[in-house]
Amino acid sequence: MTMNANLFTKGNMPASARYRAEQIMPVKITVAPNGARRGHRDHPQLPVTVEEISREASRCQKAGAHEIHLHVRDKNGDHSLDPSIYREAIAAIENAAPGLSIQVTTEAAGRYDVPTQLATLRDLRPRAASVAIREIMRRADLASEFYKTAAGAQVDVQHILYDLGDLVLLREALKRGIVPADMRDVLLVLGRYDPPRAARVEDLNPWLAALGDDFPDWTVCAFGATERAVTRAAMKAGGHVRVGFENNLCRADGQFAANNAENVAHAVEDARLIGRPLLNEVI
Repeated sequence: MTMNANLFTKGNMPASARYRAEQIMPVKITVAPNGARRGHRDHPQLPVTVEEISREASRCQKAGAHEIHLHVRDKNGDHSLDPSIYREAIAAIENAAPGLSIQVTTEAAGRYDVPTQLATLRDLRPRAASVAIREIMRRADLASEFYKTAAGAQVDVQHILYDLGDLVLLREALKRGIVPADMRDVLLVLGRYDPPRAARVEDLNPWLAALGDDFPDWTVCAFGATERAVTRAAMKAGGHVRVGFENNLCRADGQFAANNAENVAHAVEDARLIGRPLLNEVI
């Protein structure tokens, strides 16, 4: 894939991205090892059980990951927001990979309503959580409670944005005071799972223009075997990256990666080549 040279010109970056690039800000590498939908049928090394997830967390931490984006599964292997399963998984990860940051997901994934998402957050009160703005805003009244709970428990919230319409929705929620003004960490999703569409490097340009200087902490995840090219471009533009089997099972040539740690190792290698230190090396 040919990278868009315009993406890396200073004049084409928002001031926040230029500042990050010029100051050689550290990059945070998050691993998303499983997601809500995939299983062993998709890749034999995709972790599903708590034991498998904790083992993969350790492997990815050694490869250079700073954080794990945590999905858990029920006894049938289906996506779950059960706080008791989350607690079991968090304890196992903390034992297997001490110091690895843990971000839980509140993703509905077509299974859960907003009251359940709110109940999970209230019960669990994690250190960090991700939330799809389009999901939580299905109930604006409960969304307000969700963010108040997160603020009171000092949860680091990351908003998942699937398209530019989601960014408009987030801006409106900020304007209305539903989302606290200081909760501006966003995950930009490039490409699609269903119907499948691989991410493209040039997809970053409209996002950078739309973010402006309002969202200085942004992370990119990329669907498909183009993951490495896209996350490399994101790091060059000053962003953080999320890699792993939730979004991409493959190497650039389309062959299966051995495991999630391989995806992490590629991100680490690219950060080194770009000249950005890893966040877990500087804190």
